[in-house]
Amino acid sequence: MARSWTRLHEHLGAPPGPLTFDMVKKAAEANLAESDDLDWKEKLPQPPREGRWNELAKDVAAMANTRGGLLVYGVTDQTTKPVGIDPDEANTQQYAQWIRNHVQPYLPDVTFTVLPSPDGATSFLVIDVPASPMAPHHVYGTAAKDKDQQAAVVPYRDRDHTAWMAEPQIERAYRDRFTRTQHAQDEIEQLFTHTLNNVLAEQAEPSAWFVAVARPERPLPRTAPTLAREMASDVCTTAIARSQRLTGNRHLVGPLRAMEVILHNPRPGLRRWVFTTLPLHMGREIHTELHHDGTTVLAVNLSWRALRGETVEPEVAGVLVDADITGAACRDALALARELARHLGVDSSVHVQAAIATAEPVPLTPVVTEYGAFSTVPDHARQPRRIQPVTALASPADEDDLLRASAQELLTDLMHQFGITAYL
Repeated sequence: MARSWTRLHEHLGAPPGPLTFDMVKKAAEANLAESDDLDWKEKLPQPPREGRWNELAKDVAAMANTRGGLLVYGVTDQTTKPVGIDPDEANTQQYAQWIRNHVQPYLPDVTFTVLPSPDGATSFLVIDVPASPMAPHHVYGTAAKDKDQQAAVVPYRDRDHTAWMAEPQIERAYRDRFTRTQHAQDEIEQLFTHTLNNVLAEQAEPSAWFVAVARPERPLPRTAPTLAREMASDVCTTAIARSQRLTGNRHLVGPLRAMEVILHNPRPGLRRWVFTTLPLHMGREIHTELHHDGTTVLAVNLSWRALRGETVEPEVAGVLVDADITGAACRDALALARELARHLGVDSSVHVQAAIATAEPVPLTPVVTEYGAFSTVPDHARQPRRIQPVTALASPADEDDLLRASAQELLTDLMHQFGITAYL
């Protein structure tokens, strides 16, 4: 997915969004200098030279190993004169193949965009390389004099040119990769624990809660606008409508709908807006957070009226988990993550982690709906005391079918831990 905020946006004072031909032309004519995240190229990428060494792979890996950037073809690198390229000669599939063949680990998010002028007379090729969480990336190739011996180097951008990492730099790059991964997981765990503690503190009776935390895989740019109060309400409204489209069961209302009474009055939190019905003590309890960095949190009480007023012995029932509401919560979580990411211009996938938890490790008993009307506890269902977290990915560009598939993936992985299958 192409990034929505680049050095060209920053230089031109443009809001986050797709690059255009005019943006590239204006930046070139303004003599925007090359930097570690911008490389002007006059001619299109050339086939591998000197045996199997590939210059494009080197340039892409260098950007990915630093902080991401743009390779712009059709602009002279010294004078930044926009000369254009022949779009018919821009073989983006071949370029992608060169990168797959010569760069390890694989770079999945590189995008190739041909930008024609309005009159079609001039075009640019823009290769957008996001900063990679899997850096360092090695470039593999062989020299003409020794084609049987492959060698690997680790390039990076040093101001306006490409350099090679020394062994201490490579060691640090690997250490940074593992630290990033652990830090991202720690952030999700902290949010999950913080949310669960907040909602359980309000409970008078034992209950099971669905908690989902969604975080962009790449951080937003420093200059991204802060989420305004009215926009937070709009994001929730849009997410409610989208979630409802993800199910064929029009009678099953998602838990986000419970926020309608407070939808236009979110409370400020620590770099976030908070929607919560917990203080109201009415209806299904739900807690939602929209963070300014693109993170979303959704917590839903799954035990409220799980059997619709019917009674079972406590020692038999344990803490009830409504499978239908769990599915609706999965839909809501994916829709909420997608809509906030889209509004903020997030240019990466969003990692979603969900689980079902209680205050104490007590048996969790699933409740399913039969014949569209009767809720019951399946005889064959397991009663686990702990539910392992499950994960899925969402994207700001996902349409309804992809969101539905991701929501179904979450629901399936949660319900299989009870020994049952459920569908949205």
